[in-house]
Amino acid sequence: MLTTLLIRLFVKNHSQPIRPDSRLSYGILCGYVGILVNIALFVIKTAIGLLSGSIAIGADAVNNLSDAGSALITLCGFKMSARPADLKHPFGHGRFEYIAGLIVAVIIVAVGIDFLKESVSRIFEPSSINADKLFLWLYGGTLLVKTWLFRFYRVISQKISSTTIEAAAFDSLSDLWIGAAVLLSVIAAGYTKFPVDSCAGSLVAIMVIIGGIKVMRDTIDPLLGESPDQTIVEELEKRISECPGISGVHDIIIHNYGPNQYYVTAHAELNCKDDLQTVHDTLEAAENAIALEMPVRLMLHCDPQPQKK
Repeated sequence: MLTTLLIRLFVKNHSQPIRPDSRLSYGILCGYVGILVNIALFVIKTAIGLLSGSIAIGADAVNNLSDAGSALITLCGFKMSARPADLKHPFGHGRFEYIAGLIVAVIIVAVGIDFLKESVSRIFEPSSINADKLFLWLYGGTLLVKTWLFRFYRVISQKISSTTIEAAAFDSLSDLWIGAAVLLSVIAAGYTKFPVDSCAGSLVAIMVIIGGIKVMRDTIDPLLGESPDQTIVEELEKRISECPGISGVHDIIIHNYGPNQYYVTAHAELNCKDDLQTVHDTLEAAENAIALEMPVRLMLHCDPQPQKK
């Protein structure tokens, strides 16, 4: 109900999710909702963690802060990809998302390490936890909010076929399991002297660190220059070879300048007996056709070949 209402209010042409402007609106909506919801959860859980003395809830609050950072990256990615290139940035601004992601990842890892140190120290020097029923009910309510966020992400990822938002949905589902484990540990802490809360806090902190390292790796790789997705290479080969006048293609080089922003050079095989004007028109038509079908700016080099009999 709420998901449908948000889509109708903030997404233009929401019934046509494959349109570029509609897809952009869906992505921006996901970014803003993710940021607002996760920051609200961070504030609530931080307050509960401080008042109850639970290190596990405090670590889970940081996990939500990292999710807000991921949502910010998603928002930047969709917005920056829509900005046109300029004189200073002839290839666009798409890589800004990777830089923002790297900064967020460093912060996540640093905070996770700090919480891990605190959690481990509390294992050896445990402190009392105020497991008040009000705190437990409030924390349980945050799990319901996270459940809705998971369903929200999943609905939109299916509408626009976005792997980024699909990953956010999976992350929200993982957070539900973490939250359930934290809640059980806080309840169990009231019935045993074993430092259940500190152990749970250590586990959550480790998961936060691992998540931060994964984001760091995912942002550094495209900045350094990674091998292109083989699916994109195969699709390019297929589409270029199907263009009129082109018999084959090789030496494809792909540069990634942001999410769904690829600059490609390739050698197209043409009939060696074609005149220069025909070759120019054939290559230009192929470049324009690929640009309409894929998020690719293509530059083809002519490789004359004997006409096949």
